[in-house]
Amino acid sequence: MAVDSDSAIAWHRAQLRKLRETLKNIDAALFTVGEPAHSTRTGKTQRTIADLQQKIRQSQQIIAAHERQTRRPLTTDRQTLASASWSNWNAQAAPTRSNNSR
Repeated sequence: MAVDSDSAIAWHRAQLRKLRETLKNIDAALFTVGEPAHSTRTGKTQRTIADLQQKIRQSQQIIAAHERQTRRPLTTDRQTLASASWSNWNAQAAPTRSNNSR
């Protein structure tokens, strides 16, 4: 994965990894240990899972919006390039190639 020049996006990517790991650990613990059906912890666990999923969705939306604004089209066929929205692409965010690399 490329390094993010925007620290907010880098933070969201790190948060996304942490939140997914936490959610995976909770799911694994529930599967391994389980919870009684009438437990008061069941509600807390469900709220925690819902909160984690909401935070994951928010980070994914922020990252996706950033990528839509900064990424170039990945294909190079004429029709795709003609229909691409180049006005949203920030040329300064793209890495530049020097003439010596040829």
